[in-house]
Amino acid sequence: MSPSPRAALCPVPEEPAPGPNPHPAPYPKRRSGNRLALSLTLPGDPRSAAIARAVVTAALHAHGLASYTWPAAQIASELVAVNATLTPQRDLYLSLRHREDALRLLVWDQHPDHAGPGATELCAQRRRRALWLLAAVVDDWGGEWGVCRASAPHCGYKSWVVMPR
Repeated sequence: MSPSPRAALCPVPEEPAPGPNPHPAPYPKRRSGNRLALSLTLPGDPRSAAIARAVVTAALHAHGLASYTWPAAQIASELVAVNATLTPQRDLYLSLRHREDALRLLVWDQHPDHAGPGATELCAQRRRRALWLLAAVVDDWGGEWGVCRASAPHCGYKSWVVMPR
């Protein structure tokens, strides 16, 4: 069938019909893991753990670091869930990096300062105790983890994990 006269007046050439799969694959090229640097802000809600797990899994696959997928997804979801529970309704910052043949995950929350040193120490103990599953996974995979106060002028805590290759 010939094109209508109106279509024939259009200066833009017709596009060829798409092939059998017009959509590219979700991960078209594998990238070197040495270039992985991902940061995102999540709502302070325990349900954000599912978002963290999905994002970390996708990033690791896209960068050819699939061997880290299970522990890193578990670690990210534990860090986000625990920090969101301890500091509800405040945003969390998740960082995922691969440098020097190690995977680094960090979650920073905006936990407010406590009135006294006793309350601060009790809160820190509760935070470490709540991360028992994270500690087991990191230990099994030969990594390190820790919790520290955020540097001034920021408030809150930074929970971090380093996983070797």
